[in-house]
Amino acid sequence: MNTSAMAQSGRFRARRMARGSATEGAARAGFAARGVIYLLVGALALQIAFGGSGRQADRGGALQELAQKPFGAVLLWALGIGLVGMALWRLSEALFGSVGKDGRSARKRLMAMVRFAFYAFVAYSVLSFAISRHQSGGSSDQQSRDATARVLEIPAGQWLVGAAGIAIVAVGGWIAVRAVLRKYHDKLRLGQMSHRTRQLVDVTGVAGGAARGLVFAVAGVFAVRAAVAYEPDRAKGLDDTLRSFADTPLGPWLLVCVAAGLVLFGVFSFAMARWRRV
Repeated sequence: MNTSAMAQSGRFRARRMARGSATEGAARAGFAARGVIYLLVGALALQIAFGGSGRQADRGGALQELAQKPFGAVLLWALGIGLVGMALWRLSEALFGSVGKDGRSARKRLMAMVRFAFYAFVAYSVLSFAISRHQSGGSSDQQSRDATARVLEIPAGQWLVGAAGIAIVAVGGWIAVRAVLRKYHDKLRLGQMSHRTRQLVDVTGVAGGAARGLVFAVAGVFAVRAAVAYEPDRAKGLDDTLRSFADTPLGPWLLVCVAAGLVLFGVFSFAMARWRRV
């Protein structure tokens, strides 16, 4: 190999390493930001369960809670930038593939693109809140009802809402089952953890993932009910979905368990920020 070719190869490896370092930093910042949101939502849900909070237990409520803390503005911007990092990492997975033997498959790339769109939206909403300091667009409950009403008005809208609800139920079940089966082990650097740390990560990953999946599934059920009854008011956002757990025969204790699970998922997200293979 001549000197020119060697230099070109060296530059290519340097660019690849730089891109890899930037992508890894963005991903880890994104997982940390996700952890903060779930911790706050779970804490707000716990307050609701014990009758001590009038704030929405959703992303908007979490942002309002964060804004009232010391250096709240700085924290909001850091959270938004972290979520931008998560979105960019997912975009890089869609464009270049992810880690793992099937990381370049069409299915993985499509899932990465869907996640990119989701985190881009969440990052936009957080940064918009950081700028304006008010929750744009209303609560998650109102947003869900408005979106359901708009879809119901179009041809075959009832079927679309029903199909979306079933898909959300399926996603929730998929999230919960994968958490219980500890599929996240495939993405963690387990060799860098002590036995005790791995046990703690499993507690947060299984309990947190199961709670997160349950919330998704129940929200999907409400969407299906809205489609069947042709009543958009039956659709529920995150806050109303969480509050519905307190209306079961188990009373507020089921909400306490789910809220604690969301807090654990927040902690698990911090573990992902530390040990996730990117």
